[in-house]
Amino acid sequence: MLIAPSLLSCDFSKMGEEIARMDKAGADWMHLDVMDGHFVPNITFGAPVIKWVRPFTDKPFDVHLMISDPLRYIDDFADAGADIITLHIESDSDIDKTIEKIKNRGIKAGLVLKPKTPAEAVFPYLDKLDLVLIMTVEPGFGGQSFMADMMPKVRAVKEEITKRGLSVLIEADGGIGEATIAEVAEAGVDVSVAGTAVFKADDPSQAIKKLAAY
Repeated sequence: MLIAPSLLSCDFSKMGEEIARMDKAGADWMHLDVMDGHFVPNITFGAPVIKWVRPFTDKPFDVHLMISDPLRYIDDFADAGADIITLHIESDSDIDKTIEKIKNRGIKAGLVLKPKTPAEAVFPYLDKLDLVLIMTVEPGFGGQSFMADMMPKVRAVKEEITKRGLSVLIEADGGIGEATIAEVAEAGVDVSVAGTAVFKADDPSQAIKKLAAY
């Protein structure tokens, strides 16, 4: 299991140091949630902040765009140092064009499904993707409770990926920690986004090690 600490749970006043702390603790990726206050009812940070914190680690930046018009901003996030860009299938942008733009910048592309969006919505795009992110909470705020009823969706996407012989990773985000990681792993998740479970842990390296063991 790859572990991607969610910067949504870090101390924003020292974001660079928090990234370095997670790097040292053994994180595989850094998960950065970009929110525009329109697509989701919260605002976090944009490309300029990502650019400033990029030098604090060599680990991949997994940038999750919770914004209405991701196509418009792909170049900004590519220039800021994103290694992976995921956009919501429910966004207003043309999905094919947005994936194409991400790929043309030499960046991995992923699609995100909100809890109410069925697994089948992503199937037409699987051949073009590197990643599918399945939300296990409603996007917008950290610290929410894990929704176990999203696991059949994970299994359905995994089954389709396997059936087609693709090498698309499945990522899950929301309420993942020591109490829920086994269920997530069993369903077929490859990458777990963990927020409070690692940032608020007494020993983040032990917390990451325990989660990664699955």
